[in-house]
Amino acid sequence: MTVIIGMDPTKRSATIDIIDPTGKTLVGGRYATDKPGYTQMLTVGRGFLDRVWAVEGCNGIGRHLAHRLVHDGETVIDVPAKLSAQVRVFSTGNGRKTDPVDAHSVALAALRAPNLRRITADPELIALGLLADRRDELGRTRTQTVNRIHRLLLDLIPGGAKKFLTAKQARVLLTSITAADPVALVQKRLVVEQIDELEVIDGRIKAADKELRSLITDRGSTLMDLNGIGPSSAARLLADTGDIHRFATRDRFASWNGTAPLDASSGDQQRHRLSRSGNRKINRVLHIMAVVQLRHRTVGRAYYDRKRLVGKTSMEALRALKRRLSNAVYTRMVADQDRREFAGPGGQSGTTTDSNVTGFNPRTDPSDKPHPEPTKQGNPATASTS
Repeated sequence: MTVIIGMDPTKRSATIDIIDPTGKTLVGGRYATDKPGYTQMLTVGRGFLDRVWAVEGCNGIGRHLAHRLVHDGETVIDVPAKLSAQVRVFSTGNGRKTDPVDAHSVALAALRAPNLRRITADPELIALGLLADRRDELGRTRTQTVNRIHRLLLDLIPGGAKKFLTAKQARVLLTSITAADPVALVQKRLVVEQIDELEVIDGRIKAADKELRSLITDRGSTLMDLNGIGPSSAARLLADTGDIHRFATRDRFASWNGTAPLDASSGDQQRHRLSRSGNRKINRVLHIMAVVQLRHRTVGRAYYDRKRLVGKTSMEALRALKRRLSNAVYTRMVADQDRREFAGPGGQSGTTTDSNVTGFNPRTDPSDKPHPEPTKQGNPATASTS
């Protein structure tokens, strides 16, 4: 009998609930995440011969425990927090949260959803994920620093500085400012400090991009050849997607990343609405990719313009473009992984994604109704930005 070990993780503790195939709780408990606590929790789980660990938020708070379990040879699947929250509401009749209730909801979600992702321990992908997170943090910090510079310059220069401002341009502006009072002197000094910080951040971003580019190239990925995908976006796609073959079709990939619209038809009215589910980080990557293509004369821009000509709103046309870009990314990632696997030892980690649980199929994720097949036209992702 296969049991599901649902886990509600936190930084310093984890609550587990072990259920049988009927959903009945067999064992539960709360354990520390230090070495003694983790060992005790693992011992309890290994008391059952056939077991699967269902961990909530393996890309977030549950990542550290999920990776430790995989390293110790355990089968781990990722349960999205939204899915377990829905199960909690339906199973309890209310939205009350306690750690034992959350752990039980995670286990039930894993029991009833057959297409959840299995976690694998690919060191290269883990490293890419960590670096992608760091690169995103640097990007946010840079935006905050530039905003502070703009706010200070608005008091020193009538109308402020231009929108897209570099550290070098800000220093040039300061040379034209004469501080005539104590307030202006302090403001000017603060701008200089913020510019110094901006230069440091820019240097770290450049170094992070260089490292990411090297790792992505060494892995054999050609994602950066697509128009609008840089090192950080490519790293995010590789790290969060993992095994692209777990998505049986590009429709399921689009559903997972939130670019497949949801069917909202009623009666004779046929319509779709925007999906706000899916992996929002990957959705952001595709959004940035679309925006970059719209700024240049690309096939993606031409596709967007055609959608506008047939009566689509700007947002509807953008959503349609993001869906086509999702298809292009999927095709490229499948080709890259097939080539990597064909290369044999050294080109593939060899980690399987097959689960030992009857009814589990971690090669595909749950799919909302996908968007109809797009018109066969040029690939918008391969157009040049020149």
